[in-house]
Amino acid sequence: MKGLRKIRKAKGLNQQYVATKLNISREALSFYENDKREPSFETLRAMSRFFNVSIDYLINGKEFGEK
Repeated sequence: MKGLRKIRKAKGLNQQYVATKLNISREALSFYENDKREPSFETLRAMSRFFNVSIDYLINGKEFGEK
């Protein structure tokens, strides 16, 4: 989840705020950011909508086709 931390920090948001908005725990968000746990597809969709980026960006840190 290379892009998750990147987009959260770029938007100046802390983990607690994002976790609350996504209805997950701060610890779960931290695990996702540190590749200790993988989010469900529904959680990925919610993150994608919240940050207005693709799921591909959340996972890879790049948009599809970006080098």
